Amino acid sequence: MEEKNELLFNELNEENLESMIYEIRGERVMLDFDLARIYGYTTKAFNQQIKNNIEKFPSDFMFQLTSIESDVLVMSKKMTSRKTTFFSGQTGGTRKLPNAFTEKGIYMLMTVLRGELAVKKRTGYV
Repeated sequence: MEEKNELLFNELNEENLESMIYEIRGERVMLDFDLARIYGYTTKAFNQQIKNNIEKFPSDFMFQLTSIESDVLVMSKKMTSRKTTFFSGQTGGTRKLPNAFTEKGIYMLMTVLRGELAVKKRTGYV
């Protein structure tokens, strides 16, 4: 797992990260499935960590997209040259609307996530 995380971390650059940032409700946010991928989690496991610590994520840290916001993002991604698709890699099951994390929420993730890469980032070893 560490090798996979290191590869993903090495692939991240300013352009890749910029393509994961959206402006929604007047906020620059990152979505749960992108953050999960960065930190080496499945989206389900990532969201479980959030659910277990939900009191640390008030509405100015995190919010769930509406179906209209989700549809707009799907359409905008299909119209651009971005390489990934909105629900790429997901098969079967219910697809929940993504959670969006503001800058404050992303900082809070560092205290909540227990994954190897998050711990490294928190302690400054990456």
